[in-house]
Amino acid sequence: MSATSVLARKWRPRTFAQLAGQEHVVQALSNALMQNRLHHAYLFTGTRGVGKTTIARIFAKSLNCESGVTAEPCGVCSVCKEIDSGRFVDLIELDAASNTQVDNMRELLESALYAPTSGRYKVYIIDEVHMLSKSAFNAMLKTLEEPPAHVKFILATTDPQKIPVTVLSRCLQFNLKQMPPALIVSHLQYVLGQENIPFENGALNLVARAAQGSMRDALSLMDQAIAYSSGKVDEALVRTMLGAIDQGYLFDLMQTLRAGDGPGLLRIADDMSMRSIAFEAALQELATLLHRIALAQTIPQAIPDDEPERVRLLELAQQFTPEEIQLNYQIAIHGRNEIELAPDEYAGFTMTLLRMLAFAPQAAGAATSAPQAAPRSAPVASAVRAAEPTPAPAPAKAAAAPAPAMTGGADLDWHTLLAQLNLSGMALQLAKNSLLTSFTEGRVLLHLPPQHKHLQSNKIAQEKLQAALSEYFARPVRLEVELSASNEVATPAVVEQQDKQNRQQQAEDAIRQDAFVRDAQAILGAQLIEGSIRPV
Repeated sequence: MSATSVLARKWRPRTFAQLAGQEHVVQALSNALMQNRLHHAYLFTGTRGVGKTTIARIFAKSLNCESGVTAEPCGVCSVCKEIDSGRFVDLIELDAASNTQVDNMRELLESALYAPTSGRYKVYIIDEVHMLSKSAFNAMLKTLEEPPAHVKFILATTDPQKIPVTVLSRCLQFNLKQMPPALIVSHLQYVLGQENIPFENGALNLVARAAQGSMRDALSLMDQAIAYSSGKVDEALVRTMLGAIDQGYLFDLMQTLRAGDGPGLLRIADDMSMRSIAFEAALQELATLLHRIALAQTIPQAIPDDEPERVRLLELAQQFTPEEIQLNYQIAIHGRNEIELAPDEYAGFTMTLLRMLAFAPQAAGAATSAPQAAPRSAPVASAVRAAEPTPAPAPAKAAAAPAPAMTGGADLDWHTLLAQLNLSGMALQLAKNSLLTSFTEGRVLLHLPPQHKHLQSNKIAQEKLQAALSEYFARPVRLEVELSASNEVATPAVVEQQDKQNRQQQAEDAIRQDAFVRDAQAILGAQLIEGSIRPV
């Protein structure tokens, strides 16, 4: 495949209006053209594939179009057509990477002294200008100081730091931004729609992330995907082509981390190793997932409704605190940066996971008390077990029986009902953090404390809870969720937390009163580590 892919060539923008992104540059150039306030030298900076050369060519058309200097070149005159086909004699493009010497620059500058052959301006586009030698820059500097009126220089570079300040100061500089993934996906959707090629949005999301802000790279990858496919660009195919990490691994890692299951994390890592998954790429994808979870926590509407993993993202957003996600993101980023220093990639990857586990709140007490685990005796363990209240047997599900009378809210124990509904994830969080207010024929009204108002906007969770209630009562139920006036509401989640605290207190009291523990403290000078006691 050529350096510029088939799609990248075919769909290269030919007008400012066709450009995807870079509105700040387009606006500034358009105003300059319309007001005839033209500079003699422009510098476009930015990473590869963001449109530097494309904008330079469109600008050259705008300067030389037969309809006059304009922000909207006609595209049909001989000048516009010749520039589009690369045959316009007064547009000179130079690749500085292969023409670094001063002799090349002097030859170019000498030709600049002559008037244009057929256009209004001679336009010189010098790509990767930072590759020029010091003497070549010095030769250019004189022309930039006293430029002929008929010459325009457009310099492009991916590394402006290497350009002498004396040259930078004589150019009007524009920094082109990397393309956001959403913009790349939107453009790929348009291109594939015009090409009549079916696709899955998940595949385009993978390509957009792999392109790392470069539209040209995205189109080149799409060329590969089309060649790789048999008529449809689907997610599984693109994932295989890119060697991308199966998102299932990452979600499993997060769930296992939430459970504090160290052996489980290693089992997943071992499975990834058996499948020859690149661990550096896995850490990059894990950081991306953590970023998306953080978005789901703070701005749920930022997760599109058609996002394939939307439900799982929102579930993880509820299971972790924002502080945990931020910390794990930092750990993932540092783990990726340090993976080359690790004994091997597997060690670097698993060490990163173990670091996340070590800093997890529920792991802190266990980690501290680990050296003390060996002396713990049977009497201590039995004391902890004795401290745990015996759970009452759950009542049998009454779906097959006639539903309770739908009047008021006091006749139905909301806490008991939740134990009988098949709920999980966000729907369970919504139910546990709400309180039943009224329960009339066909209508269930829940009150949600203001601190959980983000759950009120989660339509998927409400639909799942409504469906579970309808199944339980064997009749259609309409669910309504309103915000309560106060956060002080005895919701099932609050009751559960209070019960957990009571169990914890009972366990601590049982340990402190245990005869073995007291003997160990008195005779051996043993100390009880606060925070290490857990009810079992």
